Amino acid sequence: MERRLPGATVFLCIVDVLHAFAIEDKGDVFSRMACPAFLMFDNAAYLADMTFELPCNCKPKEVSSVVWYFQKNMGSHETTVLTDFAGNMIVDSSHIHAGSDVLKRFSIRMFSLIVFQAQVTDSGHYLCGTEKGDFFYGYDVDVQPTQHITVAFVDRDQHVQDDVTEKLFSLFTTFWDWTRCDRCGVRGEQRRIGLCYMRSAQLHPRYRTAMPNVTSCGSKAVPARFQRPGRLRSPEVAIRSCLIPCPKEEVPKEGVQSISNVISKLGEKPWLPHVPTQFHKQTVGSRLTITCPGARPEHAVAWDKESVRLYRSRYLIGVNKSMRVFIDHGNHLHIQRVQVSDGGTYFCWREGRMVAGFRLSVIYQHRHRRTLNDPETIFAIKAIGLSYVLISIVFVIIHVCRYCRRVFSWPAKT
Repeated sequence: MERRLPGATVFLCIVDVLHAFAIEDKGDVFSRMACPAFLMFDNAAYLADMTFELPCNCKPKEVSSVVWYFQKNMGSHETTVLTDFAGNMIVDSSHIHAGSDVLKRFSIRMFSLIVFQAQVTDSGHYLCGTEKGDFFYGYDVDVQPTQHITVAFVDRDQHVQDDVTEKLFSLFTTFWDWTRCDRCGVRGEQRRIGLCYMRSAQLHPRYRTAMPNVTSCGSKAVPARFQRPGRLRSPEVAIRSCLIPCPKEEVPKEGVQSISNVISKLGEKPWLPHVPTQFHKQTVGSRLTITCPGARPEHAVAWDKESVRLYRSRYLIGVNKSMRVFIDHGNHLHIQRVQVSDGGTYFCWREGRMVAGFRLSVIYQHRHRRTLNDPETIFAIKAIGLSYVLISIVFVIIHVCRYCRRVFSWPAKT
């Protein structure tokens, strides 16, 4: 069952998707858009682990740099400053880790705020302003969780959630467009993310949405009495199979082809894909998380172990409760309790093209010879020595007590 609100779906998708990574000529935007006299909040919804961008759509001409602020609730006295007051803080996204504080997961580029691997706790108000506290533009960001996400496999005739209609509000899912096919030349998969939205005439008027009386379920515009039903409805993801041909690659010239053949004969394995490969060693029993280079959660990403396809229909997190190897909704490949059989080469597909390899070698942890200088050895010696002293003291006390008992009890017997 597709959607009953096609108009809302189209407009909401445009607002949410185009917010991400659309870096444009900000000078023209500032000259065309005047700042509102009364601060409003634009609603934007995302899925956890996604990276999103919030452009500062307006500012006075005399302002050369902006400061971004984060406020959990409107009117709260606890406000976090997300800038170095120069408006140019840059963060290397390759060093970002999920679960870290938002202060370690943001960047400011061209007056826009970029939040990497967003978490549910990042939901709230984001305000663009000056160091003095003058605000120009605001966002109401709703980051929806993935812990209890509803998954529908279209090939198995599984359907998405039905709409919920009550007297004063209704809940429905707005789906983004299907991603590209994550593989080419072989059977691949497509993914479609759906976020929870609410339709009600009692939304807070200070929040601006793409469609009248429609906002995301976790928005601050939702009245308090309607928030619980919205939290109970989880986001969704639909998955279906696909098959597309691989793009034709340019055939090298005859001389280059002959040189390539010679190099292949000298040691390369021509049956393996020619992609950059990283080598890694992992000990038995440990945990391992592999990330596809350059991929974001909203991209079409697939994983293979050599010639075995790791399809989401079998390896997506939550499909089986006892999964040891799985793919999360952020496109990371997880291996729990690594075994020797997990060794091999893992290949990553991004947007329909194989882009990287990951050669995994599983080793046993070598036994470390202890020396007297090791902290563990020193602790063990101290513990053994203290135990010996305590036992000796107890031994002496027992014998002293026995001796005293004999001494004081001897005259009574005579």
